[in-house]
Amino acid sequence: MIFELEQLLEVKFNQPSLIENALFHTTYVNENPKFKLQSNERLEFLGDAVLEIIVSDFLYHQYPKLPEGQLTTMRAQLVQEASLAYVARQFKIDQAIYLGKGEIGSGGRQRESIISDAYEAILGAIYLDQGIELATKFVNLTLLHQHQQMLASVSKDYKTHLQELVQQKGTVKIQYKVIKQEGPAHNTQFTVEVRVNDVPLAIGKGRSKKQAEISAAESALNFIDEKGNILK
Repeated sequence: MIFELEQLLEVKFNQPSLIENALFHTTYVNENPKFKLQSNERLEFLGDAVLEIIVSDFLYHQYPKLPEGQLTTMRAQLVQEASLAYVARQFKIDQAIYLGKGEIGSGGRQRESIISDAYEAILGAIYLDQGIELATKFVNLTLLHQHQQMLASVSKDYKTHLQELVQQKGTVKIQYKVIKQEGPAHNTQFTVEVRVNDVPLAIGKGRSKKQAEISAAESALNFIDEKGNILK
């Protein structure tokens, strides 16, 4: 894994042991006390903070028109366990984690929390060894270069969830309608209203109709969650 990361980042690590440390799960450390190893928990703690600032900075500059609330939602989607585990598997990080025998036997190598923690620990190790520039490069190459596809994939669940939720009440018609379109062609912002049986439920905004629909569906789900069962 150290060699693969060096190839990806086009760099030679000063302390390769840091990267290796990022792959030591606590169960492996506990089962091998004679090696006097340190688990990846401290590196994961650091990597979590580094990841948040890198993703926040990226979204802030990539989407200059979006309000704080939408940026926060997008960041949460990108740094959630499922997203990090997905990209970690793409780079076979899941196969490089040192796990205890018991953890392996219980399916730990497939556990998203363990895989995502390892991703953050590696990021923390890269930050300590190479600084914020290479840490940012790592996140860009593994996560942010595909952020639109990942957001669409994750966010698609909002529309699906809303559809499933309202259909529990029988035959229900859901409509997404563009109620405002503003800005130049290269930076248009859409406002979409979601209606359930022709009754307005929520609105959402985005740089495409699809993003605005997803945002509207998320807002509708939040509204339903806050108000309780309003779809009687």
